[in-house]
Amino acid sequence: MYYMILHGRRLIELQKCRHLILAAQNQNPFFAFSNSYSSTSAAAAVTHGRKGQNFTVSYLVDSFGFTTKLAESISKKVTFEDKRNPDSVLKLLKSHGFTDSQISDIVTVYPQLLIADAEKSLAPKLKSLQSRGGATTTSELTEILTKAPKILGIKKDKALSVYYDFVKDVIEADKSLEYKKLCPSSLPQGNTHENKIRNILALRELGMPQKLLFSMLTSGSQLVCGKEKFAESLKKVVGMGFAPTSLKFVNALRLVYGFTDKTTEGKIEIYKRLGFSVEDVWTAFKKWPSILIYSEMKVTNSIEEFLALGFSRDELSTMVKRFPQCIGYSSESVKKKTEFLVKKMNWPLKAVVSIPQVLGYSMEKRIVPRCSVIKALMSQGLLGNGSELPPLSSVLTSSDEKFLNLYVRKHDGKQLIPELIFIFNRGRLSYNS
Repeated sequence: MYYMILHGRRLIELQKCRHLILAAQNQNPFFAFSNSYSSTSAAAAVTHGRKGQNFTVSYLVDSFGFTTKLAESISKKVTFEDKRNPDSVLKLLKSHGFTDSQISDIVTVYPQLLIADAEKSLAPKLKSLQSRGGATTTSELTEILTKAPKILGIKKDKALSVYYDFVKDVIEADKSLEYKKLCPSSLPQGNTHENKIRNILALRELGMPQKLLFSMLTSGSQLVCGKEKFAESLKKVVGMGFAPTSLKFVNALRLVYGFTDKTTEGKIEIYKRLGFSVEDVWTAFKKWPSILIYSEMKVTNSIEEFLALGFSRDELSTMVKRFPQCIGYSSESVKKKTEFLVKKMNWPLKAVVSIPQVLGYSMEKRIVPRCSVIKALMSQGLLGNGSELPPLSSVLTSSDEKFLNLYVRKHDGKQLIPELIFIFNRGRLSYNS
């Protein structure tokens, strides 16, 4: 957006407003930090397989019309440096009746399919499923595999057929006006496939959505392969009040299933020795089950870092109860963000305590760009409250659209928007270069 504005009649306005950035730079050393931070990030990104990732992002955007943000997210799961293999996969799917919309959905959920061997791996599976007893229609095949594309990653023919039939039954039952209970396939008792389907049926009856059900069905996790232990773990998690419709339920079930009572007690003891009550730990667990994953050394080091930064134990307890994820962040990340917000920007430490989720925000994409705008406005006395900092929550927790409305677009009459947009986008431009 800045570059579009830069060329043309607005160039004169930009030159007149240039003092805004210069004044902010002279007054605040934080801008040097911003430039250094962005340069380091860009250099690191370039050395980390940037070529393949760039090609993958471009391919996903051009072939499927994905947004750059979605394409970048997918490129973290799979990358490729030429289009031969993904093109062959797309050609195969289209030859079997998949629409462009269905293929886009499949790639979003299971992008690894783009690097599968179309001829040796995917084609035989599609042919097998489509010709099973002559009963599978093209529309049925495409609907089922769009709902659960990871089925195509299953190697064994028997498991492929069993899971395909199960997904088909669930989809058909859910289309019925009357909720149907499904019976497990006639597989030998104790068989892994039978156990998995029985357990997933139990989750379905609790109201777990198809997306989570099918993901667990096609995973290699032992979680849904057992019998008595699964039932016991499921009862515990339901009793804790987790909603079966959420991924948090799955994560809690996974942890309860994987831990013995002794292991769980040991994890709680770690937090108790560091000043947390049992109630504190379970409150945090219900918000973020992964809090019980960490070792005593990890938790201890994390707490010591928070204390070294000036947080009290009571404040840390409050932060963990509000946003338990913060205990798992690296010491380097917590220190960098806290020192930036408190020392560079001058927000009080209690502001971070009140909204600890800010420690999970990206320096490059959110914290630095937004704080740059605030510093520039303060340097010119253009904030409504003079030179006083606005609330941390309004600066960092709001959406981009709301932030721009609050701090950028309101200055249209002062011809400052081009410079403020430049400041806002600077971190992102450097990060994506």
